[in-house]
Formats: sequence, C-alpha cells, structure tokens
Amino acid sequence: MAASVLVIDDEQLMRDFVRETLSRAGYKVEVAPDGKSGMEILEREPIDLVVTDLKMSQMDGLEVLRQVRANFPGVSVVVMTAYATVETAVTALKAGAIDYIMKPFTPDEIEVVAEKALEHMRLREENLYLRSELKEIYNFEQMVGDSEPMAAIYEQIRKVAPSRATVLICGETGTGKELVARAIHYTSPRRNKPFIKINCAALSAGLLESELFGHEKGSFTGAHRRKIGRFELANEGTLLLDEISEMNADLQAKLLRVLQEREFERVGGSTPIGVDTRIVSTTNRDLREAVESGAFREDLFFRLNVVPISLPPLRERREDIPLLVGHFVRKFARENGRCVENVAPDAMRMLVEHAWPGNVRELENCMERAVVLGENKVLREEHFSFGPVPVRKVQEEGLTIPHGSTVAEAARMLIEDTLTRCNDNRTHAAKSLGISVRTLRNKLGEYAAEQPTGDLAHKAS
Repeated sequence: MAASVLVIDDEQLMRDFVRETLSRAGYKVEVAPDGKSGMEILEREPIDLVVTDLKMSQMDGLEVLRQVRANFPGVSVVVMTAYATVETAVTALKAGAIDYIMKPFTPDEIEVVAEKALEHMRLREENLYLRSELKEIYNFEQMVGDSEPMAAIYEQIRKVAPSRATVLICGETGTGKELVARAIHYTSPRRNKPFIKINCAALSAGLLESELFGHEKGSFTGAHRRKIGRFELANEGTLLLDEISEMNADLQAKLLRVLQEREFERVGGSTPIGVDTRIVSTTNRDLREAVESGAFREDLFFRLNVVPISLPPLRERREDIPLLVGHFVRKFARENGRCVENVAPDAMRMLVEHAWPGNVRELENCMERAVVLGENKVLREEHFSFGPVPVRKVQEEGLTIPHGSTVAEAARMLIEDTLTRCNDNRTHAAKSLGISVRTLRNKLGEYAAEQPTGDLAHKAS
C-alpha cells in the first residue's frame, strides 16, 4: 500500500510541483493551501507524512508541526523553507520535525527527503512494536510456574520493579536469573530505555573494564577510536552484571565508586561522566562466602545486595515441571513445525522425578531435543534422553561408605558428597552438615594439605 503524504503550502506552484513529484514517485498525495485546511485533512484522511512550508500567512509551519505532534503523534513532519538558517532548522528539529529541505529544491531532493522521513517512521513503528513484544515476552506474569516459591518471586519482582533499588539475583546455573532481571527491567519505569547485559566471567579484566567504562582514543595499544562503555549505553536504563562474583578486585573498587558517586571516567580519560543506570547483578555462587574468603569486597557486596532475590532450583519446585513441559512442547512444536501436542503420563512422571541438575535450562534443552526427534503427537519415555547420569541422582539414592572406613575417612566422604550435592556452595553444605562455614573451610584446608591434587583440594582453593 502506497504511503500517503500531505503537502501544505500557500503557494500553488509549489504545491503542484511537490504533488506531481511525489505522485510520480508512487506516493498518494493530498494538498492544502494553509495549515487550518491541512489539519482538517488530517482529521479525515490517514496520513503518513506531512510536508509543510515554514512561512505561511495564516498558520506557519512550526504551528502546524506542533499541532501534528500533539494530535497525530504517529505522523512524521518535514519542513520546507526558503529562509533556511541554522536557527530555523534547529527550531524545527527541536519541535519534532524529522527533517527540513531548503527551497528551491529538485525533484530528486524532495524524493530523497520523503523517503528518509517515511523510513524513519517505519523504523520508529517497528521499534515500538519490538518493545511491546519484549515487554510481553519478559513480563514476569509470563514466567512459567505457579508453585509457592515462584509466587514469592513474582511478588518480589512486583515490589522492586518500580523502584531504583539495586538487585542481586542468586541461584544455581539454569534457574532463570537473566529472565528475572529482564522482567524487572521491562515492568519498571525504565522499560523504554536500554537493557544492557555484560558477562563478567567471559572477559579478561582489561577487556571487561573497557567494556564497562569505555575508553578514549589512544588510551592503549589498539584503541584507535573512542569507545562508549556499557554504563553509558545503559544510561536511564538497566545494566545487568552477569556472574558478578567473577569480577577482579581492581574492577570491584571501580564499580563501587560508580555505585556510590554515579559517575566514572573512561579508560585513559579524566572527565567524569555522570550516569543514571540501575544495576542488577546475578551470581551462582554465595557472595557472603566470597566476602569471608576475601575474594569479594564486603562494601561492594552490601551495595549490590540491597534487594536480594534467590531463585529456587527446579528440584525444589517439582510441581512446576508439568507446566514447564507443556510450555516447551508448544514452543518447540511451533518453532520447528512439529505436530507434538503433549507428553504421556509415564513420561511426565519420569520428568517430574528427574533430578535436573541443570535446572530449567536442562529441561528446556531436553524438551527441544524430544520435540525435534519425536515423530508422534504424544512424547513417551523413549523420546527423552538425559545424557550422562547426573551425580545428584546417585546421591539421592544415598551415600555408601565402604565397610572398614575410619571415622575420618567417613567424614571426608560425607563432606565431599554434601559439597557436590550443594553445587560446591559452602554455606549450604555447612548448614546441611550442621557445622560452621569456618569449620568446613578448615576441614577442606586439612584435606588439601594431605592430598594437594585431590578433588577436595580443588574445592578448598
């Protein structure tokens, strides 16, 4: 369908010239001799673009622009003027014009301006659509699960999203920490501003600093131009610091300064840059334990841990597994053009009883594989494969201590088993064992000294 253009000019020759030019270019063109008539046409006709003269006797182009912006916000405006100065151009652009063109102009020039303005309009509409889609996708009400633990998570998101508070999301790998972070952003007042993510474990310390804060041209070898960092890109929006526990001590100090003073300098720069960026962090480690061991700054932990959200592993909300299974069946059947509709009862029982050490991410991968490889409408047990038997499944059947083991050997096996079951989380393991974290750490230190290359020695490091 051809785009529609309204040309407003009090000079008939100019109206006719622009109408003929744009009509020949394939646009549907309406004309008006003054601003008032133009507004009447806008009231009754669907218009995509207004091309208006700036200097007109009854209603000048700036007033036309203001009324269009106020009453028809989806319509783009281009201003024509024979009085083009920096001041008039800036005034028009500040008032909301997409572009301006100086008279006299050629047919090619007005065609190019019209095409650019309409392309800008299409991109704007596409952006609004994508934002609405993202809001729908990441709205926490679309998160799958109605168990009691998930209901508590939803309530936390509802409370924290409207605020400016810094959030720390904790949970095992695959529990959906990034999804919660996005839900917080897209249900917050910052939803129309950027959501920027950076993985603190994926980059070296030097590269991570440059990515976070940016750098000036010539600040180091290879810095051929100025680079804008993630903090600046996320200004007025949200910055997700994924795996924050992996950030080194120097960068922790710089991050603390940003949180305290809301400003930083680019690498190689000296000018403070102020930002209004909300910080959401995620970790699959116990940061309190990292603080105790000296691997993480205590003052930074307190700054990040203003509102903690702890995501439960899938094995602690098994009642949500049937809902997740149904969700993934529909999703992957649609994406892959499969006719799979549901899962047989025996297969569902198997899925509910599985340990899922990789949590929702592992379940998602398992479901995608079953849907893609399955050839029936109903998925059965034989359609599912879990790969190597997870350690946790063996543990759930009970720890076996060989006959003749000493008390010290049995204690060591119990500690190793408990640490593995708790994903090497010392705080949880200590609580399960009924001892303090300090006692557990001392035990691990003893085992490391006895067998420097053993598995527990690695856990002690």
